[in-house]
Amino acid sequence: MTVPAPIVFFGTPDFSVFTLEALLTSPHVEVKAVITQPDRPAGRGGKLKASPVKECASKAKIPVLQPTSVRKELESFTSELSQHGPFTLGVVVAFGQILPIEILELPQYGSVNIHASLLPRWRGAAPIQRAIMEGDTQTGICLMKMDEGLDTGPVYVEQSTPITEHDTAGSLHDRLGKMGADLLCENIKALSNGDRVATPQPEDGITYAKKISKSEAVIDWSRSAQEISFHIRGLSPFPGAFTSLQGKRLKVLQATPVASFRDKETGRPGSIYYQDGERLEISCGQGILSLGELQLEGKKKLPTRELLKGVSIPADTILV
Repeated sequence: MTVPAPIVFFGTPDFSVFTLEALLTSPHVEVKAVITQPDRPAGRGGKLKASPVKECASKAKIPVLQPTSVRKELESFTSELSQHGPFTLGVVVAFGQILPIEILELPQYGSVNIHASLLPRWRGAAPIQRAIMEGDTQTGICLMKMDEGLDTGPVYVEQSTPITEHDTAGSLHDRLGKMGADLLCENIKALSNGDRVATPQPEDGITYAKKISKSEAVIDWSRSAQEISFHIRGLSPFPGAFTSLQGKRLKVLQATPVASFRDKETGRPGSIYYQDGERLEISCGQGILSLGELQLEGKKKLPTRELLKGVSIPADTILV
C-alpha cells in the first residue's frame, strides 16, 4: 500500500476551502500543516474571526500556523513549519501573502499554486473579477509551479471554462473553486511524486488583475449598457457596483442590456428610460440597461420588482 505524500497547505478565504476539503479526502496525500492569515476583527463588535481555511483545518484537527508576515518572520516561521515536515509538496491557494523562495522550495518538489485564470492573462489579485469586468468570454484554472515572481511560474496543466452572460464574480468564483480542487486532485499523485513537467508561460498576452478598489465600484452611466453590465457582474456580490438614488447608495447586483438606440433616443445617461411595477430601465451612454437585483442602503437585496413596491422613483430621477 502506497504511503500518502506529506504536504503543506497555504490558503485563507472560501476559495481555498474547496481545495483543502478535496485534499483531505485524497488517498494520495496527507495534509500535515495548514498556513493561513491571522484572525481578523469582523462585524460591528470587531470580534476576532478565524479564516474559512482555519475553520476547516481545525475541524479536521490539522495543525494551523498563522504568521503575520512570513517574510518578516522568515527564520522563526521556517523553524516552526519544519517541525511538521518534511513535505513533498506545498499547495498554495489564495493565501494572501507573497511567499519567499525559501518557503516555496522547502518541500521536496516545490510548491504548486491554483490560479483562477488562463495565465499569462490576469496575473495578480483579482483575476475572476477582472475577467468579467473586461468582457472576457472564457477563463479557467492553471496549476502553476511557484517562483519568486507574481504568478510568473511555469504551468503544469490548465482547464478552461466559458464565461456566460449570466455569470457574476460570485458564480464564477464557486465554479473555478471546484474546478481547481478537482484539477489538483487529478494531478496530485504525479505532482507529489515529481512526475509532472511545467511549461513556461508565453511572453505574449500578459495582463495584471490588480486588487479591486472601492472607488471602482461607482457606476459610470456614460459607458455603454454592455460595459456597465460587465462592470456590475464583475463586482457582484462583493463589493457590489453602486449608484446614488435620492441621496442613498443603491447597489446594482444584476443587470441586463436590453437594447441599443441612437443617443438622442436614450436620454441622459443615468435617467429613467422606462419603469413600471416590474421593470426599471436606465439610459446609458449607449443602450439601455434593465436592473434585475438591487440593494438600497440599509436594506436587504431584492429583485427590482420587489424593491419598486416599497420605493417610489419619479420619472425625472437621475442616477449618479
